[in-house]
Amino acid sequence: MKRKLTKQIHAGTVAIGGGAAVSVQSMTTTDTRDAKATLAQIARLEQAGCDIVRVAVPDLRAAKAIYEIKQGTKLPVVADIHFDYRLALEAVSAGADKIRINPGNIGSAERVKAVADTCRLKSVPIRIGINGGSLHKGLLEKYGGVTPQALVESAKEHIELLNRFDFDDICVSIKASSVPITVEACRLMSELTDYPLHLGVTEAGTPRMGLIKSAAGIGGLLSLGIGDTIRVSLTADPVEEVIAGIALLKAVGAEKGRRGNYFMPDVRSLPGGYVFSLQRGGRQTFRASGQPDGRRHGLRRKRTGRGVARGCGYCLRRRGRTYLP
Repeated sequence: MKRKLTKQIHAGTVAIGGGAAVSVQSMTTTDTRDAKATLAQIARLEQAGCDIVRVAVPDLRAAKAIYEIKQGTKLPVVADIHFDYRLALEAVSAGADKIRINPGNIGSAERVKAVADTCRLKSVPIRIGINGGSLHKGLLEKYGGVTPQALVESAKEHIELLNRFDFDDICVSIKASSVPITVEACRLMSELTDYPLHLGVTEAGTPRMGLIKSAAGIGGLLSLGIGDTIRVSLTADPVEEVIAGIALLKAVGAEKGRRGNYFMPDVRSLPGGYVFSLQRGGRQTFRASGQPDGRRHGLRRKRTGRGVARGCGYCLRRRGRTYLP
């Protein structure tokens, strides 16, 4: 299905929305104040195909560390801010390419204005992060709990607050731990506004359940043509989030236009093993393996009369033809 055309913003050199390719994000698990360790993890994420990386900013030291982090990576860096608006100001000053805030939890309107003014002057976009746990009491009482309508109304309130201070460089994320609530909220938001949407399922749980819920929620929305950037949230190595995100985009046919030197093979299951479709030198070849991740585990090479390698990870071409095991 054709994606909805949304307003385009830029996180560093990466375009979000406006027909740009769907970008894949992840978040570091290191202490942001340790710039060296954070950069090492960011390098692994970049190698895996990550487009945008988010770092936690719990205090002033972490905000200041963004300067060193930015010197060591080409990836756009998003500063994750909670409660203290001064951390957002410092992160922007240190070179953050994007700010993630919930305007409702950083204090008075004057503080929100200070963040909006600084971001506007530096051309730094703001991602409004709305989730079930951030809804104020009034909305919970009005809608009887966390509902798609409550999440959308909260997002609209925060958009209007930033718009009041002449700020419109906005991306919106609406997440809940419930897949149906997340999907319906994002669908409603997509109908009401043209701001680019950041897709994800929050508090997804274990790695296995996180993959399942993210595939259902993010994949379902992308299949409807909704979504401009994604993060698969897993309680695991963040590299796994990137691998899962790219695989998800490929599964729903939304990987078109993505850049990067990553490669993700097409895997098919056959009796006795798996076949990986590879593109090399413009030609398609196949590699057989007894394991879904391609490991050989010491399996012996075996050729049949027609030159087929069976279950041994041996990639064989004979007389210009490709044989499947």
